[in-house]
Amino acid sequence: MTRLLHWAMALILVWQFAGMGLRLILGRTPLMAFWVGTHQSIGAILLVLILLRLLWAWSNRDRRPAQERTWAGKAAFAGHCALYGLLLVVPALAFLRALGNGRGFAFFGHPVVARSGVRIEWMAAPADLLHSKLAWLLLALILGHVAMALVHHFVWRDGVLSRMIGRARRLGGPDPRLAR
Repeated sequence: MTRLLHWAMALILVWQFAGMGLRLILGRTPLMAFWVGTHQSIGAILLVLILLRLLWAWSNRDRRPAQERTWAGKAAFAGHCALYGLLLVVPALAFLRALGNGRGFAFFGHPVVARSGVRIEWMAAPADLLHSKLAWLLLALILGHVAMALVHHFVWRDGVLSRMIGRARRLGGPDPRLAR
């Protein structure tokens, strides 16, 4: 379940950031209209998945590998907390912005919250200010997360990436089952 949630969220994040990156590069084109048109609905799926991921992590907290008490372990814990926090806050801000701007919310074209056309400043202003900035910060943390996964695999050779991928010997790392 952990791997399924992790990789589903990873694919969604690739879709979201690729779309926004391409929109910045290409501007408003028909392809971008489709891609950006899915952004809100895909973000809602991401929000549901992060909530499920947090519930799953909480329910399995006693079965998770212990975090090392070293500076690296503390940094990993802080990094994961920041990732989880931003994964929760960024789509929640987008939802708040959609409601606060009076646009309502439609899930793949199906209205869930009707458009009001009325701007609610206390909802819209913080979301307008923070959603994209925190999203790009999230991307920076994700890139750091990926970099550290590669360090675990190729430098420390401790099997962390292999556990998250499953059968990861294809990546050229050692088989963690043989290290016992």
